[in-house]
Amino acid sequence: MHADTLPAPTLFSHGRLAACSGGLVLVSLLAFEAMAVAAAMPAIAAALDGLPLYALAFGGMQATSVLGMVLAGRACDRRGPLPATVAGLLLFGAGLLLAGLAPAMGWVVAGRVLQGLGGGMLGVALYVGLGRVVPSGLHPQLFAAMAAAWVLPGLLGPLAATALVDMAGWRAVFLAVLAAVPLAAALLLPALARLPANADFAAAQAGPAEAPVVWALVAVAGALLLHGAGTAGGAAWGGPALLLGLAGAGLAATRLLPAGSLRAAPGLPAVVALRALLAAAFATAEVFIPLALTREQGWSLSQAGGVLSAGAVLWSAGSAAQARISAPRHRRLALQAGLLAVAAGIGVVAAQLLLAGPAWGVVVGWAVAGFGIGLGFPMLSVRTLALSTPATQGRNAAAVQLADALGCSAALALAGALFNLAGHQGAMAYALLLGLALLLALLGAALARRAFD
Repeated sequence: MHADTLPAPTLFSHGRLAACSGGLVLVSLLAFEAMAVAAAMPAIAAALDGLPLYALAFGGMQATSVLGMVLAGRACDRRGPLPATVAGLLLFGAGLLLAGLAPAMGWVVAGRVLQGLGGGMLGVALYVGLGRVVPSGLHPQLFAAMAAAWVLPGLLGPLAATALVDMAGWRAVFLAVLAAVPLAAALLLPALARLPANADFAAAQAGPAEAPVVWALVAVAGALLLHGAGTAGGAAWGGPALLLGLAGAGLAATRLLPAGSLRAAPGLPAVVALRALLAAAFATAEVFIPLALTREQGWSLSQAGGVLSAGAVLWSAGSAAQARISAPRHRRLALQAGLLAVAAGIGVVAAQLLLAGPAWGVVVGWAVAGFGIGLGFPMLSVRTLALSTPATQGRNAAAVQLADALGCSAALALAGALFNLAGHQGAMAYALLLGLALLLALLGAALARRAFD
């Protein structure tokens, strides 16, 4: 067979099959867990009388993922991706087990905190490990496959989770994901073990390893203090906790993110700020919509999960649509349109809750928001690469991931405080939370032009 007739190499060619299969299984597990828990959390909170800790169950996981990213980056630089992957799998699995066996909501939160630490480590370790297993010419295929691994979990995760809750109880959601972790480990770890620890991989060297661990710890502490302040009620320690949390999270953000990110300075800082705003707006709404529908509108858990699936379908459609837009001016307008679509969709859902509107209005509203984030997220990722040199791609990609986690955690802390102040009931309480998400999306739309300046 002549060289020009040899089949083109693929991600799953000999020598890469196990590593890529294991990596994609793991990405799918992380995606399924995220979507499934979002759909099942109303049942968990009801069973454990845990509404005061509802937001912390999500925001705490986001906060500790920051520390996981930083620790994994340092470990990958020094010892290769294997130790970070093993540690991430153990922590993520331990968190699933703890949450699945939790006797009270506080234990669910503790499990989610461990999951965040492990999940943050796995995200970086997968980026580094698969990037080293797969030759650079196949990296576009690799990242496209990793993005595609989110599609089916996004569509099926909420529906599968609600079916599990109905058939076996909410604990099955965590334990089912835990049962699949060994499969990913068996495929992925042997391939990573064959990599030399000192292999040169620029993305790892320029990634989150450069962020000092101490500032990641400060960020986590600040975020958790913010969440704690939201549950303080009238306790005397609530005010000091709020001030310390704001100071810690803000100071850590100035150290972990590119200079100018907090004021959305033109260029890369604006991209990082927009990613935080977009992620925070969408996550805040996504976390509370199933709870609002089941508690205030009388929807079943599976019906509320179907709303999340509708958003996931349109997220995929938005991602596909943005890939067809090439002119810089058109991409700038589309980014702004995506943020406005997220705001509009959230606004429609809030109006339906307040006015007790038809069910299809909620589905349409969240689908519009899903299309908007599908437009915006990939555009910001592409813009990050466009503003990076080869030597700074890893560092800047890490900054975007850190901004996601910090933004979501801070927004969920504020949402949790508002939710507790509102007494956990009434359509107005949920409309208030969705109003916060809407304002974040509108702020992003107002700043969108700066990403292209």
